[in-house]
Formats: sequence, structure tokens, C-alpha cells
Amino acid sequence: MKLTILGGGGFRVPLVYGALLGDHAEGRVSHVTLHDLDAGRLSAIARVLGEQGAGVPDAPVVTATTDLDEALRGADFVFSAIRVGGLEGRAADERIALAEGVLGQETVGAGGIAYGLRTLPVVTHIAGRIAELAPDAWVINFTNPAGMVTEAMSRILGDRVVGICDSPVGLGRRVARVLGAAPGEAWIDYVGLNHLGWLRGLRVGGHDVLPRLFEDDRLLGSFEEGRLFGTEWLRSLGAVPNEYLHYYYFNREAVRAYREAERTRGAFLLEQQAGFYEETAEPDAPALAAWHRTLAEREATYMAHNREAAGVGERDEEDLESGGYEKVALALMRAIARNERATLILNVRNRHTLSVLDADAVIEVPCFVDAAGAHPVSVDPLPYHAVGLVTAVKAVEREVLAAAESGSRATAVKAFALHPLVDSVTVARRLVEGYTAEHAGLAYLRR
Repeated sequence: MKLTILGGGGFRVPLVYGALLGDHAEGRVSHVTLHDLDAGRLSAIARVLGEQGAGVPDAPVVTATTDLDEALRGADFVFSAIRVGGLEGRAADERIALAEGVLGQETVGAGGIAYGLRTLPVVTHIAGRIAELAPDAWVINFTNPAGMVTEAMSRILGDRVVGICDSPVGLGRRVARVLGAAPGEAWIDYVGLNHLGWLRGLRVGGHDVLPRLFEDDRLLGSFEEGRLFGTEWLRSLGAVPNEYLHYYYFNREAVRAYREAERTRGAFLLEQQAGFYEETAEPDAPALAAWHRTLAEREATYMAHNREAAGVGERDEEDLESGGYEKVALALMRAIARNERATLILNVRNRHTLSVLDADAVIEVPCFVDAAGAHPVSVDPLPYHAVGLVTAVKAVEREVLAAAESGSRATAVKAFALHPLVDSVTVARRLVEGYTAEHAGLAYLRR
């Protein structure tokens, strides 16, 4: 079975390959094709994968190419993890938004809109090439903003594109751990959009054990989200929000922390990863060791500005384990390719799951997965406070999709202005001016 990884020079690709190395079942991935526009990054990651697979029997063969069509031909699965504009673009998105006093985070607020406007034309083109060259392939999308990108690609590929994210998985694992439940045996009642969802229940043996969490201050404050949001607010909500909702619930504090920081998250990652790729360019450098060291620092500093704003300090060691998006991707591929049925939290078309959204809106919910793809399960309706955020942000996503399709500058302004974290139409106009002046990839937005 052939897997093509778009964004194959990306830093997190070794996580995916590492998961593949542990899969020895019949019908496993036997060939991995890395595609990236940056030959230097491709070479660096190919070296890391070579060291990972050394001595592993039947390790998937790895090839690399900068030719998209070559990479796609014959693919059974396509894993999309591209970053249009690179980390330079992310750092610029943050800087331009913060100069206007609004959040510039990669997927939330003004930064997420700018990133989406740069990315959607590219992924739409990619989806068209997949439909032409690998029409039977399944696409697993991790490209951010993941929900918006998955929805854009689904307009061409239908249900053969599925979005994944490690945030809900990590949240469910942390809550299960503090309640003494095995994550693999718990049913996680989670619903929302990508980076905008709530864990509302945790069923073990048919019983919801989540109420026990809210009854115990010690348990409620013992994991990352409890410290980030505070026990009083979580108890008021009666649910545990995805960590990205901190940007909504504590927006002023988050923006202030970002503005007072020595550098933004994007600027930090830009410098950190530049050092990694520069180091691995040396022929004799131990690429895998350099990657592990860089990854550890990356995970330890994740959402550092939010923790600073909440006054909770560094991450606990037990919270450092990521949600494991590579494990989700592997489980998804296994379920489809081998009909190994699984239940996973995924980004899929709504169909009739949430009545407040139309059938084609991509949402993030638990899904049953089998050889026919991912099927969203029935969930309870959202409470009104969640309906307001979900519908508002989905409306923004639709305006971004419309702007990317039409090239309308006015529609792009509307997308920024409608976002709950952008407080002025005037600011929205200045943001569009700033982003189009900075990014060549937004030249398509006409006046």
C-alpha cells in the first residue's frame, strides 16, 4: 500500500513514519512518498526517516520528490500536512494581527483567516490533481486550518477526505487519566468545529463518569485544561473545552501575553526549526537525535503564552504527550484499508449531526470508521453558548471559502469583520491591507 505525504519535508513527518514502523500487519503501508517544494527540507526529513527505519524489518521504502503529480500517481492514501508560506508566513500573520491589537494565532482569529486565505487556493488545486491522478485514494488532512481546509477539499473529493487533529484526542486522554479510566475503553462525547469543541461526557461501561470530575476540585485542577481555564469556569460550563477555546474565553489575557512576549509562537518555531534543518544539512550530523531534541523542546513550549496568561507555569511532564495525530492517522488508514472498525474523533461533513449547521459543513465529532469511510455519530444538541460560537465561526469560514474562490477583497474583509475576536470593521480592513501587502500568496484578492 502506498502513502503519499504532502508537506513531506515538514518537521512532524517522522511521527507518522514512526507509527508506520510499528505496524506489521498484512496490508500495511509498504511505500512512503514524500512531497515538498523545498528539496533541502525533503532531504533532511528523508535522513531522519532513514535513521528511524535502520534495522527495522520490512520498513516502508521512502522516496522523495518535488513533483506533485509524480507523488500522487498510484497513491492509496494521501496525507496532507502542508504549510503555505512556511513558518515565515505564520510569524508574519501573528505580527500583523498583534499590531492591530487582535489575536494572530495560526488557526484562531485573524491569523487563522489569513492562513486560510493563503492555503485554500493551493489545497483546492491539490484536490483537483488527486481527483485526476488518484481518484480512489483517501485523503487524510492535517493541514491547518484543518476544518476549513477539509471542507474546501470535500467540495471536490466528497467524503474521501477526512480531517484529523490531535487536540481532542489529547484532551480525552488527559480527562480519562485523571478519572482512572483507560482511554481506549472510554467513549468521549466531544462535539464542535476544529479547535472549537467541548468534551461533554466520558462514558465507561455505559456510565458517564465526567460528573465525578466536576465534583472534585483536586481532580478538576490536576490536568492541563483544568489549570488553563480554572476549575470555577469549567464547572460553570459543565464541560471541558478544547484548549484553543482559551483564546475566546480569555482573549484579552491571551493577546496581552502575546504582545508582551519576547517573540510569538511562530517566530520561536521559525528559529528553532531553522536550526534543526541547518544542523541536519551537515552530512555527518545525527539527524534523528537532532529531531528528537527539537521535538522535546517544541512540545514543552506548546501554548506557553496561554499558560503564562493563566498563571499556571510550565507544562507537567504527564501532559507533554501529544494527542498522537500520527496514531489517529494510522488507525484511520487501518479502518478503511482493512475494515478494522474504529471510533475516532474526526473532521467530516456534518450530514444531519448538528441541526444548526447544513449538511456540507465540516464538523469535529466522534465517527465510526470502516471500509466505507468515516460516519459521524449522533450527538446531543449544542447548548446555546456553544451554538453562538460554532455558527459564528462557521459563518466566517464560509466567507473565507467564498473569498478564496472569488478573489473578492470585500468578502475577505467581511470574513475578518465577522470573526468574534475581531472587534471592528475598520480593523478588518486594515488587516486585509496588511496581509495582502505582506504575502504574495494573497495577490489574488482584488480591490
